[in-house]
Amino acid sequence: MANKLAITLTRSVIGRPQDQRATVQTLGLKKMHQTVVHEDNAAIRGMINKVSHLVTVKEQ
Repeated sequence: MANKLAITLTRSVIGRPQDQRATVQTLGLKKMHQTVVHEDNAAIRGMINKVSHLVTVKEQ
């Protein structure tokens, strides 16, 4: 596993359920095409899995 993950919001949260919106916000994503970097751990992987259809992930 990589040490860090670069997560980019590639699809809008408009019309998505509240739990998916909250997960995107918890990841620190506020705008489309915004990228945040997080440590690679099970909690972050679980959040990415929940909104995988909205984000793209690159390992660093």
